[in-house]
Amino acid sequence: MARHIVIERRDPNEILEIVKGLRASGLTQGVHFDFAFNQGRWDAMIGEIPKHTVFTFYEEKYSTLFALKYIS
Repeated sequence: MARHIVIERRDPNEILEIVKGLRASGLTQGVHFDFAFNQGRWDAMIGEIPKHTVFTFYEEKYSTLFALKYIS
């Protein structure tokens, strides 16, 4: 079962550094993980929707290690 982890308010360059780190550790995008960056925007009903990135991991062990390292 896929696990989704959301990281908010990080710039695209920071996200790409995280992705490079995942790849350097031996993970393969499309096999072990995927990610989607969403630019922040203004919504008239909600207000500010901050930029955020959704990381999807296909094995729980990878999502757990990721959360421990990158979620504060």
